[in-house]
Amino acid sequence: MAKRLAAVGHEGDNVYKFSASNSFKRVMKQFGTSDKGLNQEEVTASRQNNGANVITTEKQESFFVKVVKAYITSFTMILIILAVISFVTDYLIVPADEKDITAVIIISVMVILSGTLTLVQSVRSTNAAEKLTKLVRVTATVTRKEREKVELPIEEIVCGDIVNLSAGDMIPADIRLFQAKDLFVSQSAMTGESQPVEKIIDVDTDTDKAMTDFLNMAYMGSNVISGSAKGVVVRVGDDTLFGNIAQDLTKKKGVTSFELGISSVSWVLIRFMFVMAPTVLLINGFTKGDWLEAFLFGLSVAVGLTPEMLPMIVTTNLVKGATGMASKGTIIKNINSIQNFGAIDVLCTDKTGTLTQDRIVLEYHLDADGKEDDRVLRHAFFNSYYQTGLKNLLDVAIIEATEQELDIEKEDYEKVDEIPFDFERRRMSVVIRDALGKTQMITKGAIEEMLVVSHFVEQNGAAVPLTDELRNKILRTVDDLNGDGLRVLGVAQKTNPRVQGEFSVSDETEMVLIGYLAFLDPPKETTQPALEALKKHQVQVKVLTGDNALVTRTVCNQVGLQNEKMLSGTDIEMMSDEVLKMKLEDTNIFVKLSPKQKTRIVKVLRESGSTVGFLGDGINDAPAMKEADVGISVDTAVDIAKESADVILLEKDLMVLERGITSGRETFGNIIKYIKMTASSNFGNMFSVVVASLFLPFLPMLPIQLLFLNLIYDISCVSLPWDNVDEEYLETPKKWDASSIGSFMRWIGPTSSVFDITTYILLYFLICPAVVGGPFTSLGAQDQALFIALFHAGWFVESLWSQTLVIHALRTPKIPFIQSRASFIVTTITFIGIGVGTILPSTALGAQLGMVALPTQFFFWLALTIVAYLALATLLKKIYIRRFGELL
Repeated sequence: MAKRLAAVGHEGDNVYKFSASNSFKRVMKQFGTSDKGLNQEEVTASRQNNGANVITTEKQESFFVKVVKAYITSFTMILIILAVISFVTDYLIVPADEKDITAVIIISVMVILSGTLTLVQSVRSTNAAEKLTKLVRVTATVTRKEREKVELPIEEIVCGDIVNLSAGDMIPADIRLFQAKDLFVSQSAMTGESQPVEKIIDVDTDTDKAMTDFLNMAYMGSNVISGSAKGVVVRVGDDTLFGNIAQDLTKKKGVTSFELGISSVSWVLIRFMFVMAPTVLLINGFTKGDWLEAFLFGLSVAVGLTPEMLPMIVTTNLVKGATGMASKGTIIKNINSIQNFGAIDVLCTDKTGTLTQDRIVLEYHLDADGKEDDRVLRHAFFNSYYQTGLKNLLDVAIIEATEQELDIEKEDYEKVDEIPFDFERRRMSVVIRDALGKTQMITKGAIEEMLVVSHFVEQNGAAVPLTDELRNKILRTVDDLNGDGLRVLGVAQKTNPRVQGEFSVSDETEMVLIGYLAFLDPPKETTQPALEALKKHQVQVKVLTGDNALVTRTVCNQVGLQNEKMLSGTDIEMMSDEVLKMKLEDTNIFVKLSPKQKTRIVKVLRESGSTVGFLGDGINDAPAMKEADVGISVDTAVDIAKESADVILLEKDLMVLERGITSGRETFGNIIKYIKMTASSNFGNMFSVVVASLFLPFLPMLPIQLLFLNLIYDISCVSLPWDNVDEEYLETPKKWDASSIGSFMRWIGPTSSVFDITTYILLYFLICPAVVGGPFTSLGAQDQALFIALFHAGWFVESLWSQTLVIHALRTPKIPFIQSRASFIVTTITFIGIGVGTILPSTALGAQLGMVALPTQFFFWLALTIVAYLALATLLKKIYIRRFGELL
């Protein structure tokens, strides 16, 4: 096959020119195929010769790149530089008996711990994303010799395959069409044109035009709006027009507001470090006189201000959130969209299959007088059975009811033609011929549209003109059925229609309305509690449907959406965006909407400041899903809906969606906890260091001690992604607000400094003098060394307690340990850290770090300090919440 292609010389653009300008039979011959498709041996050969149907625009990062990104970040680079400086000043340039590499080891442990955890989570993130993506498959209907029509993942399609297309399908490769019926394709992804293009199968001899202007070609990346078609695949994967465009562009994923916020916070902390560390250095250098010691202490302060665990905490939370949502039936296609998912405050949803059971049953098939009539069902069956376009649940219900109630010899009929369904005219037709040669056009669709094309009504076996009186009688009958919650379609027919060439929409005239089909789609039992749960979580639900007002009103009443205001598509068409914006504030049900009107509603809602989620599964929902902040679809949706979605539900159930929204808020909550805790804790600690440096005759803590303290705190923070989140926190949508970080630092940070300073006073004037035997200035050198070691041990333990307990104090606006408790993992790891740090001064390692065992009386004062700290933190939290509205 490859040799034949090369011989013709139609590589690159020439493939399209050859395919468009030659008959489809010659194109099939060129690719070694037929209208029956390829066999498995030919498929394998084609894949080897022409490549796989995979776009490789974004190459997977190698493990080496992941390692580099994990260990070399803006934070770890600072730590590495500090480690190098410490190695030089503590080891290389000092006498042999003073060499100390402990600080280098501790900083290295921090870098290794942060990098390793980030690397593990990065690999987990990639693996989780791949697994989740595999759960959402985009398929195409392919004709293969062994199995005839078969649904295959688009990755398995090869050149020479015969692809069957219908409304809602993504074009899986570049295709030369050889059958097309009212085929309209959206090429906006390729050309930017908003209007769909009608495709035809005629040979196009004008080979000088742009590739996308060939009307007998359909290209990967576009999608079928309406109609049906067949075609032969001529290009796959990277060789497609879409593949070439994708390779020419550097496609980067959009940066969410949350990612921008995290980046801004990171650099705020880094800039803060660059100010505070030199300040501490200068203060200690001038006041203590030992510039080398002051320099090392300044380095330690810089390490203490570096949030080296931030990348790991964020990645862990997102991976845990995405995998947790998957276990609850919610697939996150891009884990960075989790924040928007939790921020949804308006959910737009269709009615069928979301509020209702998605299990439509044909209740009645009635003649125009409202009486049961098998003839109406027979005609409806022919229409649904022979159409090749978008078969929906109504078609399935008609076919199932016919198989149960009627015995139809399908071999006595043949299909002549069809006019596929589209969402503008809302009807579809087929033309069939029976064994006697009688031809009929049978049309079914929404009753209003059917009355437009029907000039007659069948009554008592005869066709009578459709008068205004009969029209009103028909509408009253339909209204009665709609009032019972039944969805109604009209069925019309025309015998021996005359047409030149193919049938088209213009032939749907002078029809005879023969009856109605009434369908029941009962509400789901879970819908009402799900709506109540969403309301509790402050998510406003708006129903956007193409169905009529009566049916929608009935279903909405059944699920608890009573007395809601309603707008129709006709009303909306007459409104400006300003008027619609006002109407949207108190209107939650919208009926008889077109796809464009759904998109417009979503756009206006977003412009009003809402974070909008759109739940849909049809081709008519795809534009609105793309417009929404979060497009939500289901695994059974049409391809274009799944492609447009950010989130895929494995069940089309609002209860699953509600659980997903709360999971998104939980993930956001645990990330924001770490950011605010770390920012405020670092601010408070360094404020304490500055105060101590000004008034103490020695360093408040040795550099090595400060590093060890920071290491224990970092290890404690690793547990935060597994923390509980208060129920009250989950009740409100969560939006990223970077300005709240600064206010949180300024208000909450100094809280711990208050008790750091009281600890300085207690240690310097009370506890240390009592143990050593006098105030610092009256002691000899040996006793002063003991005084300093005792002071360092006391502040180390108090700092560890306050800094670690801040995790429990600031994780909730409630009283910690009493009204709200952290998870078992967080509680266990933080208290192990506190325990290790508390006994450390009494151990040999503590002595090596320059600390001594603390007296019993210290722990009495420590207990009072911590209780007072938690009380003040709780009081400040209440004041902060009253002023700023929320804590986290």
